[in-house]
Amino acid sequence: MRVFVAGGTGHSGSYIIPELIAAGHEVTGLARSDVSAAALSALGAKVRRGDIQDLDGLKEAAADSEGVIHVAHRQDLLPSGGMDAVAAAELPIMLAYGEALAGTGKPLVAAGSIGSPGQHLGRPATEEDPALPSGEEHKGTLRVRNVVERAVVDLAEQGVRSSVVRIANIAHGTTDRAGFLPTLIALGKEKGFVGYPGDGANLWNAVHIRDAATLFRLALEKGPAGRYWHAVGDGDGAIPFRNIAEAIANRLGLPAVSIPDDALMTPGYFGFLANIATQSYPASNLITRRTLGWEPAQPGLFADLDNGHYFPAG
Repeated sequence: MRVFVAGGTGHSGSYIIPELIAAGHEVTGLARSDVSAAALSALGAKVRRGDIQDLDGLKEAAADSEGVIHVAHRQDLLPSGGMDAVAAAELPIMLAYGEALAGTGKPLVAAGSIGSPGQHLGRPATEEDPALPSGEEHKGTLRVRNVVERAVVDLAEQGVRSSVVRIANIAHGTTDRAGFLPTLIALGKEKGFVGYPGDGANLWNAVHIRDAATLFRLALEKGPAGRYWHAVGDGDGAIPFRNIAEAIANRLGLPAVSIPDDALMTPGYFGFLANIATQSYPASNLITRRTLGWEPAQPGLFADLDNGHYFPAG
């Protein structure tokens, strides 16, 4: 099919586009700059010049396509407005896609977060757990973006084959430059030790970015409307944070150290990551695998850490 991709030159998009092309789809990517346009062309995609702030342009691009994948975010808003500003900018984009695709049955696949169904379920989150509602009391937290996921899923009621791919906390791979893993590695180098919160038993999850790209393709091709999918690698759905810290510490030749779960100590080490690093996010991918036939095939988190690309020589 003819697929429009927004965010095609980012960490996930740069794998999604080749995945789509290899499967026979014709891809057009959105480019704001000459650099982005060249990167899209190098990936084999056609180029549509524009910006995600141009809602009319996005509606036109969506209407011209047979499916849309959206993995772009206004990261430039984070320093000044935090996740509140990012979500506020993203919601009108999804509603614009909805206007363009309403009643067509065409697919819209958007990126989401594995943490959106909550971290206190007493069991691994499944694809049937909805994104938690967010209100005034959640300002300044990751939960504010849940309004975007819920809006995408709700478009199913308007005749859009919409779905959300919830991406694991750690989406690892050779192009991972700004995710949680590089941030944790940088923190260890800066502090001289690799920290983990409390006893480090809180559970995180991971996926190889190539496997995540395959899931976006499958959701586009055959995902039923109004669904969530879990981009969580096999065996990587419940990894104790301490194990991740120890693996990083081993590669850096540094000690792994417990950071007391304290209002001063935890932010003192983790900074803006404190509220995220201390949470537990166990998640299952069973429904995703059974429904879409997705089978993660790339190296798991610890195997990828052993590949060395996160720790370049020198």
